[in-house]
Amino acid sequence: MADITFNGKKRTINEDINIATFIADNNYKPEHVVVELNEEIIPKEKYEQIVLKQNDTLEVLSFMGGG
Repeated sequence: MADITFNGKKRTINEDINIATFIADNNYKPEHVVVELNEEIIPKEKYEQIVLKQNDTLEVLSFMGGG
């Protein structure tokens, strides 16, 4: 298990979970979000490669259309 901060709240996650899996498990669609990990914007093509670890800070920003 690893403790992270997700959108400002402490969370405990399973180890060896990548960004892609984590955002899907939290009902986000990769095509509608921007992910910031430890104050760095992560390109979508790296979501599957980057594994979350202890004390990471993850922010997921979602976009909504409107008018």
